[in-house]
Amino acid sequence: MGVVNVTEEGFDDLVASNDIVLADFWAAWCGPCRAFGPVFEQASEAHPDAVFAKIDTEAEQGLARALNIMSIPTLMIFREQVLLYSQPGALNAAALEDLISQVKRLDMAEVHRKVAEQVGAAQG
Repeated sequence: MGVVNVTEEGFDDLVASNDIVLADFWAAWCGPCRAFGPVFEQASEAHPDAVFAKIDTEAEQGLARALNIMSIPTLMIFREQVLLYSQPGALNAAALEDLISQVKRLDMAEVHRKVAEQVGAAQG
């Protein structure tokens, strides 16, 4: 599938309609972002079962603000609409591969159960 460029208008639908979404928040002026780009692209080719989205924080400032992006690059990983990972900093290929493998191995029934417990505790 490769990497797709995403706007604020399409972000929620992308996360809702795909099992695994990796979102790279970046800007053209950011050196570490440019260094991480090829690593992200290579991972997208190795994992066609996941969506790799790039969000330009200069063009999509509202989305970056809504998701509390304070530093770039920031990588967010969603699975079944649950945010599992959100960290700034460029990863090397091995670290990104390990992270993707961990996300794929997760027992999402257990994750959803824990999320429901946290929501219930917050409302209770």
